Amino acid sequence: MSWNWNSHGLPFLPGYTFRDVTKSAFHRPQTLDYKNGYALPRRRAVGIGQDPLLSEQLIQQEISEMSFEKPDITYGSFEQSLAEEFIPAHVALDKKVLHFQAYFEESVTHSPDEEYRIRPVVIYYYLEDDSMCIIEPVVENSGIPQGKRIKRQRLPKNERGDHYLWKDLNLGMELEVYGVKYHVTQCDPFTKEFMESEGIVLNDPVPMPADPYGKRRKNLQPSFTTPSEFDSMHRFLTMDRKVLRFFALWDESDSLYGETRPVTIQYFLVDDTVEIREVHEPNSGRDPFPVVMRRQKLPKKIKPESEAFPSCVLEVSKEEVDEYYSPKDFQVGQTMKLLGRRFQLYDCDGFTKEYYQKNHPELEMVTIKIPKKSDRLQEKNKEIPPYNGFGSLEDSLQNCLSLNPEPPKKDVLKMLENGNKALRFSARLDSQNSEDEGRRFVLSYFLSDDMINIFEKPTRNSGIIGGKFLEKTRIPKPGSTVENPEFYSPADFAIGATVEVFSHRFVLTDADYFVLKYLDSISSQIPVQTLDSLRQKLGVGTTNNQTADHNGDDVAEMSS
Repeated sequence: MSWNWNSHGLPFLPGYTFRDVTKSAFHRPQTLDYKNGYALPRRRAVGIGQDPLLSEQLIQQEISEMSFEKPDITYGSFEQSLAEEFIPAHVALDKKVLHFQAYFEESVTHSPDEEYRIRPVVIYYYLEDDSMCIIEPVVENSGIPQGKRIKRQRLPKNERGDHYLWKDLNLGMELEVYGVKYHVTQCDPFTKEFMESEGIVLNDPVPMPADPYGKRRKNLQPSFTTPSEFDSMHRFLTMDRKVLRFFALWDESDSLYGETRPVTIQYFLVDDTVEIREVHEPNSGRDPFPVVMRRQKLPKKIKPESEAFPSCVLEVSKEEVDEYYSPKDFQVGQTMKLLGRRFQLYDCDGFTKEYYQKNHPELEMVTIKIPKKSDRLQEKNKEIPPYNGFGSLEDSLQNCLSLNPEPPKKDVLKMLENGNKALRFSARLDSQNSEDEGRRFVLSYFLSDDMINIFEKPTRNSGIIGGKFLEKTRIPKPGSTVENPEFYSPADFAIGATVEVFSHRFVLTDADYFVLKYLDSISSQIPVQTLDSLRQKLGVGTTNNQTADHNGDDVAEMSS
């Protein structure tokens, strides 16, 4: 509302208001605005015709009074008046569970041996959402469906819709849930500490009553009937999940492409059945089907009248078998034949060793050390085919070592140390042709990869084009075999020595001064005759100027 009506102090009554005849702007203020591309409403600060609003003026006055008002009495410090940080229940009580032990009685109507059963349960109360869960511990071979009786939920307390809370739980009480009464007996230390911190006094723990049927089974009545050793139930109760485990090798070396494969032979004592499983190895090239023979009883002796009947047509029944395999037939260190296949038992597990020491001490269990597959592969010498002449020897050898050949490995340290080092020699061609007498060559030996490069100096009016005579390659010595080649080394380059390069004979006539310097640094690996020929040729015994001049002329001659 504009305030121009009260500009003269008149009351806001009919007959006392009048319009401002001097006012010419009557447009409405803008109430929409755009921010970051979105249309947003904007609160009006002025009225029609840019007149200030009375509500805005009053709000500013109230804000001014509140900002300048000072309290007369202060209760406590400012720090104490700050509100504490709010923590929700699902954060403060997360993973905090109350643990109670209880039991319930189950009536038995169709058994003359018992009237009721005591079934213990565990009650979990989750403080974060007041939910509960009741679980019955699983008893082996009980024949009763056990486990989770009531999944996690809020349990109803009465018909009015109320639910059980942690305040309603205590020791010695009866917790009725869905028509079943659970008697709470004990709790864990955390539950006791939590209840006491909340001001709830817990009752004394109540002992768990004994189950009459379980108590009667423990105190069996004396029986005068001699138990049978062939009782299947007694054997099931005593031998269930007791398995003799042998480690063996399946020998198929007599067959085509035969080999020995590791297997595991398991003998089940509960029913005298045998199962054979193959040990799957990675990258073996075989499909992962580990079962070589399914679990079955293996006949050891068949009746003579049934031996002529082909067993591949019909399975062998009990009436046709005189004797089955027993634990006495499995002995570590021996080779046995099962279904026409040979198995060498070389080891067994700890339970099997204890069983044989206790029940069959007369059998000797001798463990055999079997070489690993990698050791067996190393014993076989790989036959490398002869060199066919294509490519270098190292490249051709890679095709025999792997299916996807890789480039041969290089001595990286040697390449870094001798990257730009080369031994250069002057040489002439030793040939019976008179045209080859004037030909001069530069033989370069590269220390980084032991390769040799030969360059021919151009001679004017000789009729022979100079340039590269031999590409950079490794040169074998004459007389070495293709399978075990012996290549030239710096120790073989003496002044006057003959180097045979692919049926061409070169005689070394001169060398670079760097050759003598390098060979002196490794003099323990170089013959004395080679060093003496280089010193004599390069004139090491003369003055330094003559040596330098000779070295400079020689380098200039070889580089030209």
